[in-house]
Amino acid sequence: MTLRRGLLIGACVAMVASGAALAAPKEPNPVVVVQTSLGDITIELFKDRAPKSVENFLGYVSDGFYAGTTFHRVISGIMVQGGGLTADLQRKPTKPPIDNEATNGLRNTRGTVAMARTGVINSATSQFFINTGDNTSFDHRGVTPDEYGYAVFGRVTAGMGVVEKIDRVKTGAGDVPSVPVTITGVTLKTPQGK
Repeated sequence: MTLRRGLLIGACVAMVASGAALAAPKEPNPVVVVQTSLGDITIELFKDRAPKSVENFLGYVSDGFYAGTTFHRVISGIMVQGGGLTADLQRKPTKPPIDNEATNGLRNTRGTVAMARTGVINSATSQFFINTGDNTSFDHRGVTPDEYGYAVFGRVTAGMGVVEKIDRVKTGAGDVPSVPVTITGVTLKTPQGK
């Protein structure tokens, strides 16, 4: 055996021993399609960075909760929010709130999806929003409710043109669209963990 071949075999053995060569391929993130009255929006969910938010969201998807809800709040150039109110602005009953994962390091940049919440840090339930601008003020900056931020748990991978249509709708009092933008359903495109 030549010295060069011996070194190569030794390097391969070291890689196997360290586990580098045996690393399992990363499971793909779940992908959902949000069907709306203006078109479809495809969203990749970051289950590794926001596991509680993704599990919570997928629970609502599995239950068919989002069918018949609306994008009830639109602030053009900032965000479109939905997933909790019906077209006549009735609030749907939700599961208990989840922990806020805004400390996961993900930023509220254009096209990302985050959990909506009240002024209470750990108050997110079913509502989410899609950032239509780079909203650094929504990122985690401190421990007070105003600074804690909003947990990003996904990003739009297709249908940003639909999001832009929603972003441009005419709104009235409370940033509510004058004509409802309905969510007709949310479907899981790729099963979680597959």
